[in-house]
Amino acid sequence: MQDDRNDSTREPQAAGPRDQAATPPAPQDAPGHPDLGEPASVHVLTVDQRSRLVLAGEIDAKIAGDLQNAISEAEGSRLPVEIDAHHVTFMDSSGVAFLARLASRSPHKVRVLRAPPTVRFLLEVTRIGDLLEIVDEDLATN
Repeated sequence: MQDDRNDSTREPQAAGPRDQAATPPAPQDAPGHPDLGEPASVHVLTVDQRSRLVLAGEIDAKIAGDLQNAISEAEGSRLPVEIDAHHVTFMDSSGVAFLARLASRSPHKVRVLRAPPTVRFLLEVTRIGDLLEIVDEDLATN
């Protein structure tokens, strides 16, 4: 008599409810994955004679084109520029380069509003914060 539990040549059986629970986790980039970061967004608004760039989510190389478009639009307005960074969850060197480029090209000091600790850390370490005005609150809502 042959023991089926040790037979490595037997055919796979259909997955039952217990087998489905052992399915490997979804890849990191799968939609709805709990470890996936916030999707990035960049919006340019005109508020109180200022050009306001609202950044949210993960600011990285994936949105470099959007960041460049935002710079072009802000420069075209010829208004002082504010960056609302309140909803930024992650920023890499692409985001830092974006802020440095904007600060170096603007005739006015660029203001960063409500920067989260991770963004503040990057601005301090890279010394880009020296080129910017860092403000803890949104002056337009006070």
